[in-house]
Amino acid sequence: MLFTLSRIWTAIFVVVASSVAFVPVVLACTSLLYSDAHKNFYAGRTMELPMELPYKVSYFPSGIHFGSQADKHHVLDFTGRHAFLAVTIPDPETRDVKVAEGINDQGLTFSLLAFASTEGPKTMVDNTHAVLAAIDLGAWVLSQFGTVAEVRTALANQAVLVTSLLPAGLLETPFHYTLHDTTGRSMVIEFSGGRQNLIDNPLGVMTNGPEFSWHMTNLNNYTHLSNVDQSSLELGGVQFKQPDSGIATAALPASNTSVGRFVRAVYFSQFAEKAEHPASAISTLSRIMNNFDRPRGITTDNRFRDQIANITAPGVAHHRVYTSEYTSWTSLIDLQERHLYLRTYDSLNFIHIDLPALASINQIRHVELKDIARGPSEATGAFRP
Repeated sequence: MLFTLSRIWTAIFVVVASSVAFVPVVLACTSLLYSDAHKNFYAGRTMELPMELPYKVSYFPSGIHFGSQADKHHVLDFTGRHAFLAVTIPDPETRDVKVAEGINDQGLTFSLLAFASTEGPKTMVDNTHAVLAAIDLGAWVLSQFGTVAEVRTALANQAVLVTSLLPAGLLETPFHYTLHDTTGRSMVIEFSGGRQNLIDNPLGVMTNGPEFSWHMTNLNNYTHLSNVDQSSLELGGVQFKQPDSGIATAALPASNTSVGRFVRAVYFSQFAEKAEHPASAISTLSRIMNNFDRPRGITTDNRFRDQIANITAPGVAHHRVYTSEYTSWTSLIDLQERHLYLRTYDSLNFIHIDLPALASINQIRHVELKDIARGPSEATGAFRP
C-alpha cells in the first residue's frame, strides 16, 4: 500500500498550515490518558472541525504490506507485525487511508493532532535512501511496535521527513503526534524549530499549539488547582458560604482554546475518581471527555474573514455568514482490553469495537464511520465478511 497525500487531506492541511500567525487553527483536538484504581490505562480524544470528512474505521491484520513516499526519496516498504484498528481518512486517488487515531494488538495507541507551527528537519540523507513521511507515522507505529520505548528506539535510526503540500517546500503537514502504551508511558512526536523532538509526556495530555514544552511550562501558572472545594470564608468577622459544591473548578480556564483545553484535560484526567472495573473506567472516561464536547454554534467564525476552510464549511443555522467548529467524533480506548469506542456528533451513544475479536480476519476491512455510528452499540460484527 503506497500512502500518498490525498486531495481531501491536502485541503485540510493547507487550511491548517495557512493559519500560522494569522488565524486560529481549524483543527482542534484534545487527547488525554486516564488510569483506573489498578493502574490500567484508557485513552480519550476528540476531533473538532467545521465540516465532516469521510471517516472510516479500518482494521489492518498483521502481515499487511505498507509503503511510505517522502518527496523524491525511495518508497519505504514495511510489513505489519501487529494488527491494528484505526479511525482513518481515505485517499480518493489511491484508495489508501491515513491514520488519525488507533490502537494495535499490543495496546499501543496513536493520535494525530493539529500543530500549525510544524517545522521539520531538512532531509540529511541521499535520495537513494527510503524515508518515512511523517503523515504515515500512524500506520508505521501501530503496525510495527508494541510500546512507546520501542518507537523511541526505532526513531533514533529511522529518518522521518515532514513532506510539503505545495511546491518549493511550502506548507509542511501541520501535525504532532501522541502515543500511549499499556504501562501508562506516553510520548509526543513533534516537529518544530527544524528538529524532530521525542518528548516524554508524564501527564498523557495533548492538545494543539504552541509546542508541548510551552504547555508544560504554562502549568506552573496553575499550582493552585485542587479538586477540594473551598466553600467558606470569613472576612472581617463576616462568614461567607458557597451554597453548593463545585467551586473548585472556578480557577480552570473557560475557553476552548488549545491552552485552555490542555489545562482542563490535565485537571479532569488527574482528579476524576479512579474506577474499580474496566466498564466503569470507560464510563468515567466518557464523562471526562464530555467536558471537551463542542456543540455547533458555541463559537463561530466569519467565513469571509477568519479561516480559509470556512468558505466551504457549512454555515451556522440562521447565520450563514458564520461557521462553527464542533466535535465531529470522540473516541475512548481501553488499552488493556484493546477495545475502541466511538461517538459521532449526531449520535447519543458510543459504539464498541473489540480488536481481539477480529484476530481471525486476514484482510484489510474498512467500514464507513457514518454507517455504523448510529447502528447497534456492538459494532465489531461490521468488520466480518
